[in-house]
Amino acid sequence: MNESRLNIVELTVSELSSQLKRTVEDTYGYVRVRGEISGYKGPHSSGHVYFALKDQSAKIDGVIWKGVFGRMRIKPEEGLEVVVTGKLTTYPNRSSYQIVVETLEPAGVGALMALLDERRKKLAAEGLFDEARKQLLPFLPEVIGVITSPTGAVIRDILHRLADRFPRRVIVWPVKVQGDGSAEQVAAAIRGFNALPEAGRIPRPDLIIVARGGGSLEDLWSFNEEIVVRAAADSMIPLIAAVGHETDVTLIDHAADRRAPTPTAAAEMAVPVRAELIAEIMSKARRARACWQRAQDHRRTEFRAAARALPTAEELLAIPRQRLDSATERLPRALRANAQLHHTQFSRIAGRLAPQLLRNQVERRRLRLDTATHRLSTALKTYRETQLTCVGRARERVTALSDRSKRATLALLANRAARLERSHQLLRAFSYQSVLQRGFALVRDDAGHPLRAAASIAAGMKLDIEFADGCVSATAEGVRNLTTPEPSRAPAAPKPRKPKGEPGSGSNQGSLFG
Repeated sequence: MNESRLNIVELTVSELSSQLKRTVEDTYGYVRVRGEISGYKGPHSSGHVYFALKDQSAKIDGVIWKGVFGRMRIKPEEGLEVVVTGKLTTYPNRSSYQIVVETLEPAGVGALMALLDERRKKLAAEGLFDEARKQLLPFLPEVIGVITSPTGAVIRDILHRLADRFPRRVIVWPVKVQGDGSAEQVAAAIRGFNALPEAGRIPRPDLIIVARGGGSLEDLWSFNEEIVVRAAADSMIPLIAAVGHETDVTLIDHAADRRAPTPTAAAEMAVPVRAELIAEIMSKARRARACWQRAQDHRRTEFRAAARALPTAEELLAIPRQRLDSATERLPRALRANAQLHHTQFSRIAGRLAPQLLRNQVERRRLRLDTATHRLSTALKTYRETQLTCVGRARERVTALSDRSKRATLALLANRAARLERSHQLLRAFSYQSVLQRGFALVRDDAGHPLRAAASIAAGMKLDIEFADGCVSATAEGVRNLTTPEPSRAPAAPKPRKPKGEPGSGSNQGSLFG
């Protein structure tokens, strides 16, 4: 072996890893790396993000700490080509090096467009852009909610346009429209307007306008985030998206109920022109009045024509008057004839109602009543006698059943007592108390568990020994093996063997613990 190698300083694995870590960090420090994200599975349960950057021939691990990841405007996605800036370091546990990412941005506008197109296809596949989800805008909303920056020119343009067309109450929810946290603020504003109660202190808007001025794709990227698109799609209040200029298209435009090319156009979509409405109402009122006047003139003409075609009142009443005069002439003769007819009928009926005939009918009715009374009393007497006979028989049957029930109850109690006595005797026979009566003892540990072998007892162990007449507490001094005799003692004389089958022999002696 070369002696020069023997003079090399001996290092531990940890010391070598620390030196490599300092060398890598001091040599490279902050680096800017371009590559494609691979192996990204979302944030870890700790909040940190782990992935790898690769190109055609190499790959490097990357990590984004939880606090940095929360501030990132563009989040990592699988297959996205990005440019990251961070600090190069090593991970001693796996003997590998990695880059701790502090900033992440897509590699050019083409990468952003590819990411935007992929996200649009994903959300469209979920049905967030379906026309069936779109709501109709209210014709004249009472309250309009505007989500935009309170310091920009957008809110002034919207308020000015609303004042020109049709003044309405406007509630502004101030948000950031660009930079870190802007997407979360816009989504929270949309959900906040939807969460307002119908009759609360702050009125719930009938229409929402999300507005922002023009800018680059990076400036408008907050309105391409999933959290904003999903909030717009879930809004129960009709929503108008007015982000950027007419040529700028963001994902919120697809999820909104209407897209306006500019914030001013959004205000024009929100309300009609008040002057035009007044002019249209006045025009329709004049047309309605003219139509009503023509209808009245037409009905008046028809009424006059119908009045000329109808007969006069004298002509209509002439024939009824003639019929009345004819009936008046026939009425005295008809009254006399009717009176004569009723007098004849009365005389015929009076002949059949003589006093003797009435007395005979009353007598016949009395005889029928007496006969029915006699039959009723006889039937009642017979019924009572029959019921008394049935009651007597039932009483005798109840008495017999009562005697049988008493005998059966006594027999059942005797049977149960005999079974209880047999069970008691069987319990005494199987109980360990009877074994203790024969001179045995039950040994338990301080927890109350029975000890079945000497091997389970240690020196100094607290014991509880139960005899037939009480319990004794003891402490074990040691364990003696009965199979090896002690040298200080003489061997014990063998006991005489008992004949087979004799009580107490080893073949029939059971174990105290089973």
